[in-house]
Amino acid sequence: MHAWPASEVPALPGQGRDLRIHDTATGGLVTLDPGPVARIYVCGITPYDATHMGHAATYNAFDLVQRVWLDTKRQVHYVQNVTDVDDPLLERARRDDLDWVALAEKETALFREDMTALRMLPPQHYVGAVEAIPGIVPLVERLRDLGAAYELEGDIYFSVESDPNFGRVSGLDAAAMRLLSAERGGDPDRPGKKNPVDPMLWMAARPGEPSWDGASLGPGRPGWHIECVAIALDHLGMGFDVQGGGSDLAFPHHEMGASHAQVLTGAFPMAKAYVHAGMVALHGAKMSKSKGNLVFVSTLRRDGVDPAAVRLTLLAHHYRADWEWTDQVLADAVARLARWRAAVSRPDGPSADALVEEIREALADDLDAPAALAAVDRWVALQEERGGTDISAPGVVSRAVDALLGVAL
Repeated sequence: MHAWPASEVPALPGQGRDLRIHDTATGGLVTLDPGPVARIYVCGITPYDATHMGHAATYNAFDLVQRVWLDTKRQVHYVQNVTDVDDPLLERARRDDLDWVALAEKETALFREDMTALRMLPPQHYVGAVEAIPGIVPLVERLRDLGAAYELEGDIYFSVESDPNFGRVSGLDAAAMRLLSAERGGDPDRPGKKNPVDPMLWMAARPGEPSWDGASLGPGRPGWHIECVAIALDHLGMGFDVQGGGSDLAFPHHEMGASHAQVLTGAFPMAKAYVHAGMVALHGAKMSKSKGNLVFVSTLRRDGVDPAAVRLTLLAHHYRADWEWTDQVLADAVARLARWRAAVSRPDGPSADALVEEIREALADDLDAPAALAAVDRWVALQEERGGTDISAPGVVSRAVDALLGVAL
């Protein structure tokens, strides 16, 4: 599966700072030192209704991670999946009388267009669950051979008790895990399971649903968590730097994926940091496909909203914060974009050398994008009030905002 085209990242003088970021597993800030190649895996969409602002906020956060690393002169190895076969996709296709493959392809194509418009840097490997199945089957077989998986009426489940480190990603107790499992695609009430939260690794073929050859597992399709494990281990290996996604993925998705990988490899941890973006609400409730309270990037684009303004709306909120989308937050971003563009359109201005360092400092400190925007606002205010004599300053600001914040002025 192909990703989307990369926008050019301008080179800046000097060098950025190592990223200090919040790790869900430890509950605190950790300073990442990836080495010459930083490795990141971000969980992708289930393509049946893309791309709403919750998606955009998540991918914006991890785009900033990449930009901080690139500014330290590192290479970035970024991997993202597409869950192009899963219950929600099949249910939507049935509801709308659509071919599920065509629906997935259509929504994935729209997602690519949205990511391109928002100047999100693409992954080096963009992998669909379906194309990963040949690599998933042997992992499930190995978990079964290790005694970490069991069969229940033809389905194969992972035993969470097989991983002594299970629970260390989310830090939740058993009651909270069971509740979230029921809310987020699990089946904790199914009779016969060893533990209510044990996740499915391989679903035996159901009538009227797609299935694939599972070798010794029999025909079926993969569970949600093992999909990302197979892709991440194949392209990044164990101990990669950041596992990313929305905060609703900490449990069960990232918790289960970590346990799968740790049992498979005998190593710990799967990722050095588990980083989670906050949720975006609309009309008082988290944006959700099930509720239908969504604001789509593609709709805003069709309505003539500049994607740079959409991105500035996202950047105005700290990536870990939960926040609410309103017409006003977008209007504020549109006004900010106009002021910034007017300021850099002048032939000279106040020196911007300190500004570049302020943006770097803010982003290295747990991706504090609002602080970075405030720094640019201060330079723009100086430009508006009294201008300056540095003919290089407007260009420096434009390049820094593009390279570090992904906003083209």
